[in-house]
Amino acid sequence: MKQIRFYRLNEPYGELSNFSPHPINLKGRVWPTAEHYFQAQKFAATEYEEVIRKAKSPMIAARMGRSREHPLRGDWEAVKEQIMKEALQAKFTQHSGLRSLILHTSDAELVEQTQNDNYWADGGDGSGKNRLGKLLMELRAQLREAS
Repeated sequence: MKQIRFYRLNEPYGELSNFSPHPINLKGRVWPTAEHYFQAQKFAATEYEEVIRKAKSPMIAARMGRSREHPLRGDWEAVKEQIMKEALQAKFTQHSGLRSLILHTSDAELVEQTQNDNYWADGGDGSGKNRLGKLLMELRAQLREAS
């Protein structure tokens, strides 16, 4: 099976990254990137959620979301995949170019490749869970069915 690896914005398929500069509209607000939305939801219904939404870059939003200065919502582990799905659904349906891009990946395996993450990515060597890639492939199948 063909594999498409992505991570950096300036490389092929960088738009699949949550850091890509594609604003999404969710919860009645515009989020600068999917990363802003995802990280902010760790602190939903708190003032910190809005602080993260206004972060100047997705990297800053990610750092803020990973900081443990503020307590994570109690159900985070149970809801994080659903929140990622919401962000991806919004991103790839609200931007027709991205919808087209993901559909044009055909049946390739989508792999976020970085050693920085063993859960959402492949851990750099394929040992990670690649949950972001798998959720993108699920979304691609749903978009294909809806076409």
